[in-house]
Amino acid sequence: MPTLVVEDVVRERYQRGAQERVADLCCPVDYDPRYLAVIPDEVLERDYGCGDPSRYLREGETVLDLGSGTGKICFIAAQVVGPAGRVIGVDMTAEMLEVARRNAPVVAGRLGFANVELRRGRIQDLALDLDLLDEALAREPVTSAEGLLRAAALADELRRARPLVADASVDVVVSNCVLNLVDGREKGRLFQEIHRVLRSGGRAVISDIVSDEPVPEELQRDPELWSGCISGALTESGFLAAFEEAGFYGIRILERQEAPWRTVAGIEFRSLSIEAFKGKEGICLERRQAVIYRGPFREVLDDDNHRMRRGERYAVCDKTYRLYQREPYRASFEFVAPLEEVPLAEAQPFDCSRTDLRHPRETKGQDYQVTTEARPCCAPGSCC
Repeated sequence: MPTLVVEDVVRERYQRGAQERVADLCCPVDYDPRYLAVIPDEVLERDYGCGDPSRYLREGETVLDLGSGTGKICFIAAQVVGPAGRVIGVDMTAEMLEVARRNAPVVAGRLGFANVELRRGRIQDLALDLDLLDEALAREPVTSAEGLLRAAALADELRRARPLVADASVDVVVSNCVLNLVDGREKGRLFQEIHRVLRSGGRAVISDIVSDEPVPEELQRDPELWSGCISGALTESGFLAAFEEAGFYGIRILERQEAPWRTVAGIEFRSLSIEAFKGKEGICLERRQAVIYRGPFREVLDDDNHRMRRGERYAVCDKTYRLYQREPYRASFEFVAPLEEVPLAEAQPFDCSRTDLRHPRETKGQDYQVTTEARPCCAPGSCC
């Protein structure tokens, strides 16, 4: 189906979903009841999702919820991040946003603070504010081909000067059963947009419906299956690969639904929640650092094609050394810093195209000849 037809089908179904409960829009999810008490029933009854990315948030973070609908995940996230945090919800369906915006002051009143903002846009085009575009087109309606070209130029100017979500402006991007609704031809742009708006060191926590086999064309042409989270589903491996292709690292599965939510023509569809990190960009510099993979696997291959065997001391650049000290890697490695630190200003380029062992003398220094007395090590669980 053409992109605009896909969007029209999705928008129409979710317009209905904003007006009344639609039972078959994605699969039921159990949320922490502590966070539901302040959320109005109207929001809870019109929530459609397949996971709960909010359970992976932390206090004080700035969170962007893609396809925020009537605002349930936004209002849960508001409580998790607290008054020092901030939550931005983005949805393209005006009827869904109307419900969320109407209930946001109610939730804020019950919490005692307001930290949720709801914006209208397409999640594969997070720079374009549709409310601002509508205001501009109301002043100058499109009535000709020339007018259409001016409208396109105006949209580009709004993306540049007044972006819906600015570059590197959020800590966490969450989404709950929405990415599969985007037309396949725009999915690459969608993942690039998620990467664009995240700060370095930020992460995406996404719950979505995936398939165990590629979805055939005849199912992709079914409008009901598109809006029902089926036709646009990526395969499990394809879902993770899409984050890798967009520049993410440390991609891992947080939760995988054991039994399929639905099976269509022998293809299983289930909920998958993943986490992916941004921040491996940058130059590689030699500062004589090393890492030791702890195991339990005999050998691992990281996102930059560094192959490491457990227990061996490997030379890494300063960027990789610091990257491994963050989640999700830090529990898997021992870190060996040089005896004398190499100043950043004096560091030379490091060749990350190959993986080499680091001799201990590179870290200690070639002339290191120190002899010491044995240190006490007879505490419980020690070497005695």
